[in-house]
Amino acid sequence: MYKALYRKWRPLTFDDVISQQHITETIKNQLRNEKTAHAYLFTGSRGTGKTTCARILAKAVNCPNMKDGNPCLECDICKEADEGSLTDIIEIDAASNNGVEDIRDLRDGAVYSPERCRYKIYIIDEVHMLSTSAFNALLKIMEEPPPYVKFILATTEIHKVPATVASRCQRYDFRRIRQNDIADRLMYIASQEHIELTEDGAVLIAKLADGGMRDAVSLLDQCSVCAEKIDADAVSQTAGIAGRDFLYDILESVADFDAPKALSVTAQLYDMSKDLTRLCEELILQLRNVMLIKASPVNADDIIAVMPDDMIRLKNIAAKSELDNIMNWLSQFQTCRERMSRVMNKRVEFEMNLIKICGNIRQNNVTAIDNSEIYNKIKKLEDKINSGYIPEQKKEHEVLTASSPAVENEPVPNVKVDIKNVKEEELEPCSRWDEIMQEFRRINPAVAGSLEGSRASTLGNVLFIFTPNRFFMSLFKGSKDNAISLSKAIYTVLGQKYRITARCITSVEETKSMAEQMIQKAINSSIETAVDNNN
Repeated sequence: MYKALYRKWRPLTFDDVISQQHITETIKNQLRNEKTAHAYLFTGSRGTGKTTCARILAKAVNCPNMKDGNPCLECDICKEADEGSLTDIIEIDAASNNGVEDIRDLRDGAVYSPERCRYKIYIIDEVHMLSTSAFNALLKIMEEPPPYVKFILATTEIHKVPATVASRCQRYDFRRIRQNDIADRLMYIASQEHIELTEDGAVLIAKLADGGMRDAVSLLDQCSVCAEKIDADAVSQTAGIAGRDFLYDILESVADFDAPKALSVTAQLYDMSKDLTRLCEELILQLRNVMLIKASPVNADDIIAVMPDDMIRLKNIAAKSELDNIMNWLSQFQTCRERMSRVMNKRVEFEMNLIKICGNIRQNNVTAIDNSEIYNKIKKLEDKINSGYIPEQKKEHEVLTASSPAVENEPVPNVKVDIKNVKEEELEPCSRWDEIMQEFRRINPAVAGSLEGSRASTLGNVLFIFTPNRFFMSLFKGSKDNAISLSKAIYTVLGQKYRITARCITSVEETKSMAEQMIQKAINSSIETAVDNNN
């Protein structure tokens, strides 16, 4: 009976495990010194060796002829363990045995000593799938296990494992396997299986495996059935991905802002039944390479694992693209990939994204933001301020008069006070000014803000307003309604009508500073508006 390659070539000793030396060496040292823990927690992405290492550890700790921390593979215990018939090594799939009753059965069986081995080993795969009550039941036996029982937990989602369980284990984080290590291992397996595998084919399989050895070997197995010679083109055909030429054609079209060409290449791939979701993922991976080349051209060859011909094309794309644009493409393709998993028509979503990217880039690179008119007006205002000119402030104080609608039949009181020569110490503070401001905010909230921080005093039939806002007068001179609403607020609170005069308590220098702040805000606002319009 045919046996799948990933099962046939599963590592049997720690020395066979690749890219996880930081874990295998530590465990081998524990085995040599007979200082193994009672519970282990293996975590990492799929295909990185968690379950494999758990099985090797279970064999090694029970092997009577252990060699340098590795199982001997020759004794009956090792052979039965590899066959899956050793009763003292119990594997539990938590995805399908996640209830509290399953863990209670485990706990009841743990009280019995091993039949043939030194230790009874429980390997719980995908342990994060256990229910809350099951975790509680597991925790009880993990706290004080029998001396002959050990637990090895494996999970791809460590965040779902309760801290109370994780804290009772020795945790080991499995890294994604390096592409070079995967490619070398594939070449070795192919040579042993008499499969003709080219270097570029091995590199492409390693890239598609995304750090998982099992995925890589499975894809090699699939390709060996579809093609006699497994090169990059054969891998592309088998995996249903775009060939390298098609992929770089799309990237170059995006870099050239050529949406028609990008759409044409996409149509060809769609007619060839290529997976557009996988195409989007490939573009993201290659754009990452372009981004790294652009950001670190000196170290690009060391941090990017691609074929020499591919590196040339990627560097050409990076040379004619801005880093900001590259990062923008990455962001938009990632958003597109997320949406493609939810939309009904993936092709429409992908093509919309291409058109949007090409169109926005062309607009952002060709259309300049013209703020010349804005800056000319700002320059004139700055010149006036620097020359001592203060808008709408030709006099130190000025009298405002208006008839309130509430008292428009009453005569306007005559001014009996020498307004220009009166001194502030002669005035009586208006104790109800806060009430007047509250009433003014109710009547005219849009203008009331110009009197924030102000105070008022009275002398006879004149009300003096002292305000830090030098532009207050322009608001009231420019609109009679504003003066009327203020007069009405004063009459409502004080019960009589006053002539109103205003004085600014802010110096010219302070006013200049305020004006400069207003100018800067205007500049920022105009630039943001122009950018938003272009986007």
